Amino acid sequence: MIQQAYAKVNIFLKIVGKRGEYHELVSRFMRVENLFDTLIFAPKKTQEVFELRGDFDCPLEKNTIFRAYQALRENGFAKKVDDFFSHYALHVEKKIPTFAGLGGGSSDAATFLNMTNKNAQLGLSVEQLANIGSKVGADVPFFVYDFSSANVSGIGEKVVLFDEEPLDLEVVTPSVFCDTKDVYRAFREHFYNTDEALAKSMEEMSSKDLLQTFTCRELNDLFEPCEMLHEDIKTYSKEGWFFSGSGSSFFRIRK
Repeated sequence: MIQQAYAKVNIFLKIVGKRGEYHELVSRFMRVENLFDTLIFAPKKTQEVFELRGDFDCPLEKNTIFRAYQALRENGFAKKVDDFFSHYALHVEKKIPTFAGLGGGSSDAATFLNMTNKNAQLGLSVEQLANIGSKVGADVPFFVYDFSSANVSGIGEKVVLFDEEPLDLEVVTPSVFCDTKDVYRAFREHFYNTDEALAKSMEEMSSKDLLQTFTCRELNDLFEPCEMLHEDIKTYSKEGWFFSGSGSSFFRIRK
């Protein structure tokens, strides 16, 4: 029982409004086919209620996989989930950098939801899993749907397939920690401006055309606030490279 959890990049990311404490966005998510974590269900070897093994940089209670496990239990599947994990452990081989704008934690959580749904025979639809995943993290629904490319809006809960060939993407992640909350706060305080018409027009364009038409700054509303917070980001901001999410990863079409 092995499945790959792919990274993603934001081809574009535009902030179009607010919903309470959250920012509403319009974005194109594209799966990175050559960068993924690997999730493995293996026979359990300990007495831990939920045996999770992997090189994580956060405590268990903040791990997105553990939060997805809790969400399944809280949505009426405690018995089936507990029965399954009384026999199996989850091992995760990490390759996606953390805090990098690549959605690694969200992808792991979504892959876990899909794997558990199938192997524990929960019988949930993709839509139901995406709804549960949205309570774990804003990017989780995209990964639950397993689209290679999609337009994502709202606070991440609206995911619409965008039919296009995936691009061969090269990704570089600098050793710069970009805290998502800090980046959004800087955007709100220093750069807040919305252009919903531009965002909607971008939704209609192919990812390749977007990357050929617009600059890094024009495509991602979070690039300038991140650059303001982290001088080192300027070192990696080069022509032909684009910024994913709240950073710090850059990507381009592989040459």
